[in-house]
Amino acid sequence: MSEWNVGDTQKSALKRGIETAVLVGVIRDGDTVEMVEEYLTELEFLAETAGAKTLLKVTQRLSKLNSATFIGSGKLQEIQEFVEANDVDLVIFDDDLTPKQTNIIEKELKRKIVDRSSLILDIFASRAQTAQAKTQVELAQMQYLLPRLRGLWTHLERQKGGIGMRGPGEQEIETDRRIVRDKIAKLKKDLDKIDRQSQTQRKNRGELIRVSFVGYTNAGKSTLMNLLSREELFAENKLFATLDTTVRKVVFGTMPFLLSDTVGFIRKLPHHLVESFKSTLDEVRESDLLIHLVDLSHVAYEDHIATVNATIKELGADKIPTFLVFNKLDLYRERNFDDLLDEETKQEILDGIRENMAKQYDLEVLFISAQERENIDLLKEVVGKKINELYEIRYPYRAKFW
Repeated sequence: MSEWNVGDTQKSALKRGIETAVLVGVIRDGDTVEMVEEYLTELEFLAETAGAKTLLKVTQRLSKLNSATFIGSGKLQEIQEFVEANDVDLVIFDDDLTPKQTNIIEKELKRKIVDRSSLILDIFASRAQTAQAKTQVELAQMQYLLPRLRGLWTHLERQKGGIGMRGPGEQEIETDRRIVRDKIAKLKKDLDKIDRQSQTQRKNRGELIRVSFVGYTNAGKSTLMNLLSREELFAENKLFATLDTTVRKVVFGTMPFLLSDTVGFIRKLPHHLVESFKSTLDEVRESDLLIHLVDLSHVAYEDHIATVNATIKELGADKIPTFLVFNKLDLYRERNFDDLLDEETKQEILDGIRENMAKQYDLEVLFISAQERENIDLLKEVVGKKINELYEIRYPYRAKFW
């Protein structure tokens, strides 16, 4: 991993440009091979987003993790032979490693070692645009760095002995800890100031109903936001394309409301990031209606729903009325329907999935394709009806002009 600039903005964990990588995942008790392979596919997408090309995916079934090397010594040897033979730049683990494990593995493989959290932090750092997002990411980086400082000074020899005999490495660690703690305190103050400004902006938006998109990263929230708000916001087929909450005033017919696009959620999202971005996600907590967007074409879409629901609950927004909207219907058909199936059978399959999801989550369910603009009018109709009901509840005695 690249050196950290203590007391300054952290350098990215990955170089800008293409690096080659080996991905490592562990199959634990209760996991299936298929599940872990799907996790590594997501990790590959994360690596690609950060600028790394995956050459090999490695899995190992373990009932107990190795406290020193995370995986078994035989598997580590296998990885070492591959990275040396193929001149691999880095090895990425789909779990968080302790500082001790990172150091030991780095010495064994003589390659850069990146765990899941540091990879996600790297992506967030490269995507942050606004002062708020940059401050939130830097705070998360510093909180991630603090317990790992000891590993950065292993190149300095530690003198043996007791009080008064500590080596230069120990002194440098304590100095850096103070610098990092001071930096964390300053970033928290900066973030509080930005949060107060954001709260003022939200109060100044008047009494309009607020609707927010939530969903797993890359579910298509920004694309749908563009479609409904008729504005060209940044959207691409990469994870965490959007970090900053975007709010637009939208009008269906003559009925205005505020529509927000928020940062996407993901499995094993680093705790420091969730904490740092809670202020950004205030937009979710203060919403009157949530549109939970799901990528129907993804094989693990039910896991994605569970991840998003857990994060929404953690944010305290699980009581807000929610629509479950399955996006990328066109891709689902392309990947799952045989040309021999007639249209009636295809529709029956989709209706069955929709009914099962509605029953399972006790929510109204819609199927759309934002890319192909399929069922968008139906979505507008359903959302518009709900917004109208919310206005009537909020202002029962006020004359309506929409």
